Amino acid sequence: MTEHTLAGKNVLIAAGAKNLGGLIARQAAEAGANVAIHYNSDSTRPDAERTLAAVEAAGVKGAMFQGDLTVPANVERLFADAEAAIGKIDVAVNTVGKVLRKPIVETTEDEYDSMFDINSKAAYFFIKEAGRKLADGGKVITIVTSLLAAFTDGYSTYAGGKSPVEHFTRAAAKEFAERGISVTAIAPGPMDTPFFYGQETPERVEFHKSQGMGNQLTKIEDIAPIVRFLATEGWWITGQTIFANGGYTTR
Repeated sequence: MTEHTLAGKNVLIAAGAKNLGGLIARQAAEAGANVAIHYNSDSTRPDAERTLAAVEAAGVKGAMFQGDLTVPANVERLFADAEAAIGKIDVAVNTVGKVLRKPIVETTEDEYDSMFDINSKAAYFFIKEAGRKLADGGKVITIVTSLLAAFTDGYSTYAGGKSPVEHFTRAAAKEFAERGISVTAIAPGPMDTPFFYGQETPERVEFHKSQGMGNQLTKIEDIAPIVRFLATEGWWITGQTIFANGGYTTR
């Protein structure tokens, strides 16, 4: 059994500056957790600073760190720096991802490598480091995609790059179980964020909306509470991929 609260816990969020990661950071702080925010690029630093300000305004400790998590040494440094700043990490959430919609016959080797580095390799070493550094009773949560259960064109490297995370999650759930650490993945439907719209035509956006309840895309506000649940009362769920997509698709 684990404590069913985030109050006093230490939460690390990869890609925690904006969009879903930023909302998770804010909600964790509002629930009483100290929050370490990771961001990747210089252009995202202002978002990270705003999220950090919101975290600290909630009366908890906050910190922010930059790094390219496709380099395992950077993942190690992130966990070490986060622990030094806010204390031993209890909850590690990875929202890192890159989307590409492109036919297989047009995809370059560089695009393939980049997509698998960001969506798969970074996720693997994030889970690895969480397994090494998390407090007993900790939680590891990775954001994947509902395309893992879909059958469509264009997203071979995105769905393909995210799909290994399910296997990483299952193996880690078994390997970390002795320490009471649960490991889960959340698979949102197409999300109403800038990452999605850059890949789609207006007609396809309308189609994606038509597949979900209420004729709408998944919103970050639909996913962040599930992260919070898995990090608290939902601790008994482990080794699972949760398809949270308003009925967009399922296995």
